[in-house]
Amino acid sequence: MSRLILRCGKMYDGINDDIIENVDILIESERIAKVGQNLSEESSVTVKDLSDLTVTPGMIDAHVHFNTFEWEKRNHEMLYCSPAWHGMAVLFNAERALRRGFTSIRVCGSHVYDAYSSIDAKKLIGQGYFPGSDLVIAPFYTGAVGGMADASRNVSGNPKLAKSLADSYPGIGEGRDFFISSVREQAKMGGDFIKVMANGGFMSVTGGPEDVQLSDEEYEAIITTAHQIGIPVTAHTYCDDTIRLLVNLGIDGIEHGSLIKPETASLMEEKGTYLVPTMMQYDDIVNMDEESLSKREPKEFRDKLRSYGQRITEGREVIKSSKIKLGYGSDICDQYPCYECGREYKSWLNSGFDPFRALRAATSSNADILGLKEVGRIAPGCRANISAWSRDVLVDPEALMKCDFVMKDGVEYRTEE
Repeated sequence: MSRLILRCGKMYDGINDDIIENVDILIESERIAKVGQNLSEESSVTVKDLSDLTVTPGMIDAHVHFNTFEWEKRNHEMLYCSPAWHGMAVLFNAERALRRGFTSIRVCGSHVYDAYSSIDAKKLIGQGYFPGSDLVIAPFYTGAVGGMADASRNVSGNPKLAKSLADSYPGIGEGRDFFISSVREQAKMGGDFIKVMANGGFMSVTGGPEDVQLSDEEYEAIITTAHQIGIPVTAHTYCDDTIRLLVNLGIDGIEHGSLIKPETASLMEEKGTYLVPTMMQYDDIVNMDEESLSKREPKEFRDKLRSYGQRITEGREVIKSSKIKLGYGSDICDQYPCYECGREYKSWLNSGFDPFRALRAATSSNADILGLKEVGRIAPGCRANISAWSRDVLVDPEALMKCDFVMKDGVEYRTEE
């Protein structure tokens, strides 16, 4: 059995709102055996000096889209590349996320039809054939024909092609019976959770963030069916009314939630519904960065951000002042590679969130959201998923963009900026 001591200059354990100095972590094989000061050095123990770094649990991103390689070619890859291509994109992006200190990732569905290759990518990483972050997968978006989940909108000028694409997509349909069947199929194929597109979006050419995409009966069918077979449900939603409806229907979580109001935040606190706010996508309008905003595509995205800017800013303040269980999710779909998960941290710190709340969101809270009990914490018995950073994680908004050490299951990997 291999034994290793990590000698930490500073450590955040993912549990307590505190940075502890001069701590040792004893790792035996793939697990943390002991955490304490001045652990004894035996001849059989290797020592790794991390005394110049801040050591944390391996970071977790709860909202990514890994099924394409390059954000500039995202729409092309979605429509014209094979299921195998999309599966290999997941492997590629998972490896690069790992090398940046993110040891677990939740893939929140995709517009692409990948023949469940994202599930295969998860299995291949888990079985050790490829290096990469551990994956938790929603195989597809679940939603309405013509809605946010339906990538065939991009070829609506060719009705026959658009219909053929929509008909082939396991998550796109209508009616209670369709969605019961869709949820069961995704679970059967190995899906870990269901992602329903409940509202329209900001980035789409058509529709908007307050569009309601499904009927109350369809929402209820998705949530009830998933819970009957033991998997959680989260929803892409911005609109306060839709968030409230879904929370009252018993949904497990909400993604984005940018237009939330205080009363609905209180309801989420009461029900224990988590929120992954994915804030970096809306920083341009919150911070009124016209230079950056002018580069966002398509034009409709810019127009909607400007139209909703004040309400997005107000919603962020509601989220910050709430006691909702928050998860950390980057949701990078444009401007940057999707594996640069550390970029979201800047939004949290620059928006005035307590850094410990942000760190907890990216560690133990996200571990709970992903249903992973043995990660997100530095404690005896947990898997040795550990990252370390040279920048000050409490004050530097860019701190999670430079990982200096990363380990998953006791194995150290080369890092990348």
